[in-house]
Amino acid sequence: MAAFPIVDLSKLNGEERSSAMSTINDACENWGFFQLVNHGISYELLDTVEKMTKEHYRKCMEQRFKEMVASKGLEAVQSEITDLDWESTFFLRHLPSSNIDQVPDLDQDYRKVMKEFAEELEKLAEQLLELLCENLGLEKGYLKKAFSGSNGRPNFGTKVSNYPPCPKPELIKGLRAHTDAGGVILLFQDDKVSGLQLLKDGEWVDVPPMKHAIVINLGDQLEVITNGKYKSVLHRVLAQTDGNRMSIASFYNPGSDAVIYPAPALVEKEADNEKTQVYPRFVFDDYMKLYAGLKFQAKEPRFEAMKAVESTVCQTPIVTV
Repeated sequence: MAAFPIVDLSKLNGEERSSAMSTINDACENWGFFQLVNHGISYELLDTVEKMTKEHYRKCMEQRFKEMVASKGLEAVQSEITDLDWESTFFLRHLPSSNIDQVPDLDQDYRKVMKEFAEELEKLAEQLLELLCENLGLEKGYLKKAFSGSNGRPNFGTKVSNYPPCPKPELIKGLRAHTDAGGVILLFQDDKVSGLQLLKDGEWVDVPPMKHAIVINLGDQLEVITNGKYKSVLHRVLAQTDGNRMSIASFYNPGSDAVIYPAPALVEKEADNEKTQVYPRFVFDDYMKLYAGLKFQAKEPRFEAMKAVESTVCQTPIVTV
């Protein structure tokens, strides 16, 4: 199997631009994932985010997790657990409005650092959307506009997770297999403790830990907008007996009332190959309501369910100027 794709963003400004763009396109078409290096986010900021996140877990989350494990008797399970995950999490919302100041138990310095980190990730997500537009032959700004709700903004938030050592990793997953519902996911993961895997060609493949890299993966909405040219991919987290794995996943998603549908330019291009529109038109929030109950099931029935109601959804052209 080919090596896990790594994209050096610094090469976009030189003679190797076409090669870097080709790597991004191949990764989007054949992997749904890639690692970003030289992405422009300072290593000092990344190191501070990691240090503070691990300190926050030890100070505020670790004991709660141990109490949850004890209350459910998870350390003594004898059969596979299929209805929960071995993870400790909290969520931060950045756009359309931030809730960081309202989330309990966060030190003020940690709040400040996570706000700065979110601003950097937002810029990186929008840069990536432009690169995808270029590779797809879409107008500049098309994907960002497609993700904009009526307020002109996307939904953007972060899931901060820790995957503590697990005594029975063969019986419980850190996170069960799923595709992500949204748009572009930017993951800053532990560079020492592994566990993230994606499904490629019927086999589970490790996403290798890499210091200071940002892992990118594509969600269901980009599969719809590209009419299947790019795919969201099943992935999971394996629990480990040793080490506490940090995972900070930020989701750059469409606005709640954004109408999502295959880009007409791509559908027309594919019409020459006798492939017509195969994905539905829907309001993103309606998809999320469905996804909430079906996250750990196949994505195809979700798309079919959206097709059943698409006649009620108005499609307006996406104007990029």
